[in-house]
Amino acid sequence: QGRDFSFDDCGRAFTCLPVEDPSAQAEALVCNLDSLLKTMTYQLCVGSPPGVWVCSTDMLLTVPSAPGINWDGFQGVRVIAVPGSQAYARNHGVYLTDEQGLVRDIIYKGTEAQIQQCAGPGGTVPLVSGVVFFSSDAAEQLLATHVIPPLDACTYMGLDSGAPPIQVTAPPGDASVRSARAVLWAALRAFPLSMACIPDASYDYLSTSASDHIRSLTLLPGSASHLPFCPTAHSHVEQPCLLEEGSSVTNCLLEGAVRLAAGSVLQHCHLQGPLDVGPGCLISGLPSGSSPALQGCPLQDVVLQGHHIQLHDLPCRVFTLTGRLDDWQSPAEEATYLNVPWAEFFRRTGIRPRGELSNAQQELKELWGARGWGQALLSGAQDKGQWAGTQEAPFEQEEELVWCEGAGGLEQAAQRGCGVSFSGQLQPLLAIVTLGKLLWVPCLSRGLGLDDLQRSFPIPTVLGGLSGGCRLAVPLLPSLSFPVASSSGDAGIAARALACVAEVLGCMARGEGGLRSGPAANREWASAFRRLESGDIAAGVRELAAERQKWMSRGGWGGALLVRAARHYEGAEQILVRQAVMSSCQFVTLGHAELPPLGHWVQVACPARLDLSGGWSDTPPITYEHGGAVVDLAVLVDGCRPIRARVRRIAQPQLRLLSLGATATQLLCQELEHLEDYCQPHAPGALLKAAFICTQVVQFPSEKPLRAQLMENFGGGFEVHTWSKLPHGSGLGTSSILAGAVMASLYCTAGKAASTESLIHAVLHLEQRLTTGGGWQDQVGGLVPGIKIGRSKAQLPLRVEVEKISVPQGFTQTLNDHLLLVYTGKTRLARNLLQDVVRNWYARLPSVVQNVDVLVSNAEECARALRQGDLPLLGKCLERYWQQKKCLAPGCEPLAVGRLMAALRPHVHGQCLAGAGGGGFLYVLTKAPRQKEALHHVLAQTQGLGNFSIHSISVDTDGFSVEVVGCD
Repeated sequence: QGRDFSFDDCGRAFTCLPVEDPSAQAEALVCNLDSLLKTMTYQLCVGSPPGVWVCSTDMLLTVPSAPGINWDGFQGVRVIAVPGSQAYARNHGVYLTDEQGLVRDIIYKGTEAQIQQCAGPGGTVPLVSGVVFFSSDAAEQLLATHVIPPLDACTYMGLDSGAPPIQVTAPPGDASVRSARAVLWAALRAFPLSMACIPDASYDYLSTSASDHIRSLTLLPGSASHLPFCPTAHSHVEQPCLLEEGSSVTNCLLEGAVRLAAGSVLQHCHLQGPLDVGPGCLISGLPSGSSPALQGCPLQDVVLQGHHIQLHDLPCRVFTLTGRLDDWQSPAEEATYLNVPWAEFFRRTGIRPRGELSNAQQELKELWGARGWGQALLSGAQDKGQWAGTQEAPFEQEEELVWCEGAGGLEQAAQRGCGVSFSGQLQPLLAIVTLGKLLWVPCLSRGLGLDDLQRSFPIPTVLGGLSGGCRLAVPLLPSLSFPVASSSGDAGIAARALACVAEVLGCMARGEGGLRSGPAANREWASAFRRLESGDIAAGVRELAAERQKWMSRGGWGGALLVRAARHYEGAEQILVRQAVMSSCQFVTLGHAELPPLGHWVQVACPARLDLSGGWSDTPPITYEHGGAVVDLAVLVDGCRPIRARVRRIAQPQLRLLSLGATATQLLCQELEHLEDYCQPHAPGALLKAAFICTQVVQFPSEKPLRAQLMENFGGGFEVHTWSKLPHGSGLGTSSILAGAVMASLYCTAGKAASTESLIHAVLHLEQRLTTGGGWQDQVGGLVPGIKIGRSKAQLPLRVEVEKISVPQGFTQTLNDHLLLVYTGKTRLARNLLQDVVRNWYARLPSVVQNVDVLVSNAEECARALRQGDLPLLGKCLERYWQQKKCLAPGCEPLAVGRLMAALRPHVHGQCLAGAGGGGFLYVLTKAPRQKEALHHVLAQTQGLGNFSIHSISVDTDGFSVEVVGCD
């Protein structure tokens, strides 16, 4: 709906226009959005190349039927401008272009001289219309920036990731704003920004001025508007002769003598005369019953509106009355109400302000952003015993939780005022309540184990069938979370209870509010999360419920808030999963080693990993609830180990962090506070900060300052460099293997010795602290040499056991000859894929449970194929594995990747996207050896593949290397 709009409850986009379309198939009101869609579809978009059009809904826009935009040779971004007067431009934006039509600057509310330099031959200036076209390349590049810090903080996704909010359009004094603009500049600077100014087009911004809005709705034929203006649109008027020329009536029933002066507007009203509406009025939403109250009133220069609102199940009508000349955002000394200064209004009416007039500015701000209307009406309704809604509060107390096993129980619950709403949905509610009775109580009273809970807990599946889910689900929220989550000492069981609350909230959103998966680090939930992190599950669950209720009360049943709350419940669930996984720390054992000399680098180089089968079964909680098995290869890419880290001690008591990649990130940490964002995966240097904490080189949190810790324990600080030759989102396990490389070099530099098994579990711990929540297959693949299978049992503490797979003599070289990597040219955007998989696992969807079973069995079959040296059987395992990945994570095969795989299929035994899929690298097992050139020729002849590349790989039988080198 866009920003709030005083003159239409649905916002500027849905403002009704005084328009009738004789060619329409059915008579219907026309709103601004209808007009804009028609303008865009049939006029502006005609002839444009593939790309994305962006159009503001804050204005009335009319364009000639043939706008004459030239798209020959177009590339980059194009803005659409309309000619306007220099006087109008003083309160708007104008484009400054060069002789080639490329935009040099955008001047907003500029000076007379600035506006004059934008003028064309006729004296008009190109106004910013709010319409922009992005070519497909530019749109893709822009879209990719929304996850890059600090630009992600401009979105609620960034805020929910814990980033402090920023506004790119704010003055550039703040470093984060400058950094965000730099990200945009780097991403878009290569695209030319051109302008097309449409002759004879018109633009009218829908401002907050009542005078402007009335003028927009009373445009006369022959004015600047090209819309088919109709002074009496979709209305029945008994005495049309009483409507003066220059007035407007839309969607109204006017009975009797209703006089309407020029320059006034009636919309959505049922009025009965005698009634006299003077000039300068905007009246909307009045029912017939309001006519007697208005008869005899001097209506002139006023805005009178009726608003239909719904406070849960309590329908209300609210009326607002303001003056045409009022400006609610003006300074207190200039503000008016009903067109007179506030002081004069108080004097005339005898109404007294809450405080002194000196506080009027603050009161105006509070009134402008008021949210208390509904609270007052709601409390009044409850006092009168009219509350019949679905507010969650009545169910927060244990005595209000009503368990029932038949219709009589529900009737009793309703009689007790528990807010149960039937709406014909009795059976689903009974199913859920009965499930709760049969499930939660026995689990607590008889001490059923984790396995029992896993097999008999399909509540999310039941909720998915709710057609009246929103209102029926609210009473269930506390009963889903408190009995198990606050009573169980098992973090795994408690996590599953919170996952069910998240699923209820997701069902309540009814498909609205955006993607179910997303970030969950909004600061308003931080206190509850800290409780859970500390192990106080009961207090954490109570704080979660309180915050959930606050969010749900902000916007009624708005889907966006419900989905965001669901994400934070999943974030709470992930905290408990992390605590369960971190039980693996007991398998990290360290020895003592000699400290390398000051200034000498400890350098670690690691291979990449290929997952041949079983991936996802290593992911918590699947790996400790079901058990996992993954077959991995450690591989050199184009003959080298692509993932590297080096660490050295330095004399200064500080941490110098340098990450090299597409862009270099350099950080200097001199205080413990600089490490606080170690648990935000997208924060600069988060992985390196987490590595210092997890290796206990730095104690965090601690009362001892960072400088003191470093000097006492190591006689100085550390410098860390990391780099990878693999592209971002490669699917080859880069981040986990890099974490292993950093930890190995840190341990060595700090005088500690860690075995490979310890490193595997240490990385598992680090990724839980980092909150990325990954499994164990990546570090097994990259830290253990050669061909192996990793396994974990369905139990806690989580322990990973690795078995090296013995293959026939010469088979390793055979693999080297038949394996190839194909870079798909698509960045793997799997940021929230893990959440989707875990959610479906917790829901115990039969297809997901069965798929996990066959993932593990296929991994064992793959290991047998390797032991036998059977390439065709290995290829079949790879093909099955790819189908299993697609079942577990639908959408992980982009269209271009599907075309690429289809082109290769006749030439390979099997193929699979590495890692989670969605892009990155594809690995293929060719039928003939050494097929790099042949496959390159095949793909070069295939349309629609993009920028692919083919790389050789070979099994690394030596594993990662650690060496101490000189100072340089």
